Amino acid sequence: MIKQDVIVIGAGAAGLFCAAQAGQRGRSVTVLDHAKRIGGKILMSGGGRCNFTNMYASHENFLSDNPHFCKSALSRYTQWDFIGLVAEYGIAYHEKTLGQLFCDDSAKDILNMLLKECEKVNAKITTQCEILSIDKTSEGFILTTSKGQYQCESLVVASGGLSMPKLGASPYGYKIAEQFGLKVKPTRAGLVPFTLHEQDKNVLAELSGISLDARASCNNTSFNENILFTHRGLSGPAVLQISSFWHPGQAVEFDLYPNGDLHRELLAAQQSSPDSQLATALAKFYPKRYVQMVLPYLHIDNKPLKQYQGKQLEKIAEAFHQWQLKPNGTEGYRTAEVTLGGVDTDELSSKTMMAKNVEGLFFIGEVMDVTGWLGGYNFQWAWSSAWVAGQYV
Repeated sequence: MIKQDVIVIGAGAAGLFCAAQAGQRGRSVTVLDHAKRIGGKILMSGGGRCNFTNMYASHENFLSDNPHFCKSALSRYTQWDFIGLVAEYGIAYHEKTLGQLFCDDSAKDILNMLLKECEKVNAKITTQCEILSIDKTSEGFILTTSKGQYQCESLVVASGGLSMPKLGASPYGYKIAEQFGLKVKPTRAGLVPFTLHEQDKNVLAELSGISLDARASCNNTSFNENILFTHRGLSGPAVLQISSFWHPGQAVEFDLYPNGDLHRELLAAQQSSPDSQLATALAKFYPKRYVQMVLPYLHIDNKPLKQYQGKQLEKIAEAFHQWQLKPNGTEGYRTAEVTLGGVDTDELSSKTMMAKNVEGLFFIGEVMDVTGWLGGYNFQWAWSSAWVAGQYV
């Protein structure tokens, strides 16, 4: 039997970072992972450049049934702390938009940094290791695995959520929580593209590849970013963001001219070019192919501007400012960037990440009911929650 102070289940962002933190305190640590290659989600995030944090990260950028839970960890290990570590390793990075920080070169830089941090403190990483059972003892835990038995004082569950099963995502962390009597909140895919009902899809699939500035709104929440038409439905940053707030059966409202007044623009065009077609006037603000497809879809006639009377132009502008769409669903965990829900934070200490009723059992990262917005926030939660647990395991 291999005896360690700490066993971490999951060699993703949170698991590796926690192992390094615990090792810095002189704890003996082993990380166990069922995959052959580790850090798959790190390597593919941000298009292979890893959006490793956000300069504006705060508790307001997270969804949870207990919105206060993440405050403590985020304030004790901040984005600036992690940026400092990245700088120590000489990793070049840049801000893309809205505080999102990406590696200049490759996401491998972040993974290699985490592996070096583990190496420095002699934290061992064992891959292709299947955990067969976990038993609680008076001294801690005994894990029976495909690579033998392990004994530890502290057990850290950093197994992630259900998103991207191709990269090895599984419900294992929730099963551990349930085994030890912790409540698990219902899970669903977050930061995920929408699929459409047949009648919408038949028209909008033709717009595949077109992207527009938009404000997406649902359940008193709005995001002002791009939307992208795809052959399956709708994607793009604004759609991914609002998907975490949307529930099946609800409509999403899109303002397709979010930074101006389309009615005023159309009135000005009517004054200056009364003989121009409506489609020609709209093509100043939208791609031509989009205008040609969308006018019949919105039941708007294309006529010379001078032929629109009274409130007709106002109504047309409204159709673009307040486009209501009822998604059929989402693409699900297959393409979702995160999992909403998970281990109930009421079961955990926000100071230590330890289960309140199970001495020595910790949960960090995406496995719990804390989900960040798109833009580096979920990585920051991985670093902050892992750092906090690393001080106590």
